[in-house]
This record gives sequence, structure tokens and C-alpha cells, in this order.
Amino acid sequence: MLHSSGIRATTGKLAGMRWRWVSDWDQWLAQAQRGDATAYHNFLEAAAVHVRRRYARRMFPGEVDDLVQDVLLAVHAKRATYDPKLPALPWLNAITHYKWVDRVRRHVRDVFAPLETDIADERDDNPAARHAVNLMLGDLPQGQADAIRLVRLGGHSVEEASAISGQSVSLVKINIHRGLKRLAAMVRGQ
Repeated sequence: MLHSSGIRATTGKLAGMRWRWVSDWDQWLAQAQRGDATAYHNFLEAAAVHVRRRYARRMFPGEVDDLVQDVLLAVHAKRATYDPKLPALPWLNAITHYKWVDRVRRHVRDVFAPLETDIADERDDNPAARHAVNLMLGDLPQGQADAIRLVRLGGHSVEEASAISGQSVSLVKINIHRGLKRLAAMVRGQ
């Protein structure tokens, strides 16, 4: 049986019920927008199967689950943008495609521009390097600069840096990551 979009409607087993994946998806997503949790759960389960199949041919097996989760999170965040008058499958496929492109771009960027985490030690006898590091850290937000100074340059643990700076442990980690990323971008830009 062909759906109006030309996609073959198939039947499958989902949560103990039979479903015709093309037409049911549209209904489930429209009902989910109106607050039907069961319909939303059914849509997400069916979408996860569909997305996993699409990515299985394009990505390494270890990355498929991460990408499926990225897509499902994006679907959740963007579900209000779905127009119930239109089919759900192209909307889902667009999100799937853009998440795949984002992942590929991230891989290319990581391969060709690795993030350098080695920063000159403040205790080093090279005053020029110490001055350059201080100038670059001065361009970062205060929380990021403090976290990098305490952990990467000062040799403190993340927990010690948290106690000293008053930032939570997770915030210290986030600030270090974001700060190093900005510093790497500064160095690449010069």
C-alpha cells in the first residue's frame, strides 16, 4: 500500500499494538502536541527505530545511539514547530539529516583542528609565555579564567577549585572546557 507521499506503508509491532508507520506518525505527533503522552511515547519509539535504521548505514555503530538521542532531544525541543496538516516523516527526516550533518562537521573539525589543552605553566621560567597566557585568559569570562588558572595552571583538583572559587564541581568542569575551547579558537584565529 502506498501513502500519498509515495512511501510504502508497512506494519510493525510497537508497544504491543499494530501500527501503520506512515499515517499513525502524523496522528501521534498531532495528538502529542495536544498533550497525549501515550501518542507521544508511541511516536518517539517509532521515530527511534526509523532514525536508528537511517544512521546504521552512515555512522560507526558506537555513535548511532548518541545520534538517535540527539534527534529525539531535538524532536522534543522542536515538537511545537510541527504542522499537523503536513506529514510527520519529512519533518523527522529533516531533523535527522541536520543532526547527522552536525555530527559530521564536528568530526571534521576535531580531526583537522584538535583542541590543545597544554597551557604554559605559570611557574615556568618563561615570562613571555606567562604574559601571553595572562593576556588570553583576560579575554575569557571571569569564571572560565578562574577555573583554568586553578586547575590547569595551579594544579588544583576540580573539587579544590570548586571550593576556592565557589563554583559547583560541574560548573568548574564546564568552564574549563568552554574556556579551553575559546583559547584554542583565539590561537587558531591569530
